[in-house]
Amino acid sequence: MEGLYERLEETAAVLRERLGDPPDLAIVLGSGLGPLAGEIEAEAVIPYRELPHFPISTAPGHEGKLVVGRLAGKRVLAYKGRVHYYEGYPMDRVVFPVRAGFAFGVRRFLLTSAAGGLNPLFSAGELMLHADYINMIGDTPLRGPNDERLGPRFPVMFDAYDRELRAAVRAAALAEGIPLREGVYVAIAGPNFASRAELRMLRGFGADAIGMSTVPEVIALRHLGARVVAISTITDMALPDRDHHATEEEVLAVAERTGAVFRRLVKAFIARL
Repeated sequence: MEGLYERLEETAAVLRERLGDPPDLAIVLGSGLGPLAGEIEAEAVIPYRELPHFPISTAPGHEGKLVVGRLAGKRVLAYKGRVHYYEGYPMDRVVFPVRAGFAFGVRRFLLTSAAGGLNPLFSAGELMLHADYINMIGDTPLRGPNDERLGPRFPVMFDAYDRELRAAVRAAALAEGIPLREGVYVAIAGPNFASRAELRMLRGFGADAIGMSTVPEVIALRHLGARVVAISTITDMALPDRDHHATEEEVLAVAERTGAVFRRLVKAFIARL
């Protein structure tokens, strides 16, 4: 039976054939952030369905295409849409795209997402640089037999986010005059939003923002040895004592409304690499 390593190498071989050398950076574009792909001077656009073993995005706002080209003077690979655990995919499928990017030869990854704010000092529409994470999905992409060709059996997740890349994001935000929060992102399985009691618990754990993605990718990429940085748009305030919790439509609307500022930050960050 073909194993994970072999499947990754098969996908990477197709990427090498179609794209040549690997880019400087890969960017996973989260909810509402897909328009950034339109600003790339594209060399190639590859629908996920054309790549062997790639899962297909089914979530709203996740188109499911790879876009490769130049952005802010650097050659990048953009994932226009991701897949999520709540879509029914097992963890090895959820993280297959970023693992395939690493197998292709990319070593730096910027992960983006929409998130709910748990920290009452935050406001909807702000951006948050991830300082750390809490995995409350109840699963991990490293569960099961470990292939040492991918990484160690027990990888350390202290300082999962690269210090130099985080410093570059801070410097880009300062130069562009963009307010930037920093905090801990907690990932839940979804697709339902958290209950009031769950939100109180997660805030008590030290989480500043909540979402349904990113953390599995971080774990898989750090297992491989990639350098990772992550930024979220705070699309709504998930505060347990409020009368209203944002709907899916409201979350996407805020993500789209704040997308221009987010894209400006990402481009300023890329220019500094």
